[in-house]
Amino acid sequence: MNARLAVAALLVLLAGCGVPTDDGPRAVEAPYGPFPTPGTAVSDPAGRFTEALYFVRDDRLVLVRRRLDLLPTVNQHLQHLLAGPNEAERAEGLATALFGAVTVAGIRITGTRAEVHVPPVADGAGRSDEVFAFGQIVCTLTARPEVDAVSFLRDGEPLGVPRADGSLSEGPLTAADYAELSDSD
Repeated sequence: MNARLAVAALLVLLAGCGVPTDDGPRAVEAPYGPFPTPGTAVSDPAGRFTEALYFVRDDRLVLVRRRLDLLPTVNQHLQHLLAGPNEAERAEGLATALFGAVTVAGIRITGTRAEVHVPPVADGAGRSDEVFAFGQIVCTLTARPEVDAVSFLRDGEPLGVPRADGSLSEGPLTAADYAELSDSD
């Protein structure tokens, strides 16, 4: 009789282990995305929100997706770009063309356009990698859903900035203006 009780107790214990069953199907929440594509660096897998930043590697604009717990404002997003790649991103060969090439004094959203205010620079301070610097800003800001285009202003007037093809544009720019420099989607 004790053997039967021991077997019954063992069966009860085993039945309690394992995966619980549901009475019917249940919804499963998908993991947060978007997910990286080949050629896209992901530097921080934690966090609920994705922040897209464009850095430079081997004369190409490269999309980096950082995961954040809080959705950054447009100004915070730009500040993250201006801070440059983090240690893990630098270890992947990413750099920035912004240091010394472009200084940003502020940003304002007008409708779906970001207006980036650029202060005057000293004569002869122009650099050959300005196209990458402006491309980093334009591609990063237009990756946000509320920003369709980016304009650059100096002293309240439109600033001519280089596009990927070398031409200067005073009009609003989009990621398409830098597509030939980009490895990203």
